[in-house]
Order: sequence, then C-alpha cells, then structure tokens
Amino acid sequence: VQLQASGGGLVQAGGSLRLSCAASGRTFGSYAMGWFRQAPGKEREFVASINRGGGITEYADSVKGRFTISRDNAKNTVYLQMNSLKPEDTAVYYCAAVPTYGGRTFSREGQYTTWGQGTQVTVSS
Repeated sequence: VQLQASGGGLVQAGGSLRLSCAASGRTFGSYAMGWFRQAPGKEREFVASINRGGGITEYADSVKGRFTISRDNAKNTVYLQMNSLKPEDTAVYYCAAVPTYGGRTFSREGQYTTWGQGTQVTVSS
C-alpha cells in the first residue's frame, strides 16, 4: 500500500482542519491506520489509530476529545478531524499503515510498516 496525506494548512487557534490519507491498492481494509506528528525540534509522536474495521480507535491524551480518526474502506481513505486546534498542535502530520489480521490499534511508531509523506499543519495564536 502507498499513502498520500493531504488537508494540512494554516488555521487560527480554535479552528478546525480535516486531514485525509488516501491509500493505493486493494487491501486497505487489511491495515490498521495511524496518524503521527512531528513538531520542529521534537520527535515524532503518536496522535491516533484506528483498527482495520473502523470500530476501535485510540488517541493520545493530548488530542482526546478534540481529534477524531475515521476511515472509509470503500474509498481507501483514513481521516483525522481536528477541532479546537491549539498552537501546540503545529506539526507535520503523517499517516501510517500496518497490516494486521486482528482488530487492534497500534500506537508505537515502530509497529507501522508504511508511511505517507506528511502534511504541514500550522496553528496560529
């Protein structure tokens, strides 16, 4: 599978953005998906994950209640709806995929086998 992230941009604090990650290939439904982010001078960190069926999600504490991950397997796309954005959400956001037979989510960077190119999100104060 190959991944293409999009939807980043510049938004004021309190605003919203929706990121999309389009996957190529016919086996998208066999992958758990995740979003990570990397701010300048910081390590890449976990944001959210969704299992292959879309019924189980997991979030970093810093985004719980503000971000929502979802997927449309018919469209081979995973989304990250980001609301109530804060300046500290500024980062390059990456989508990632991991093949799985089970229904779990994954929160560690090293568990993912395929990465998209990243999309910049900038939140101004």
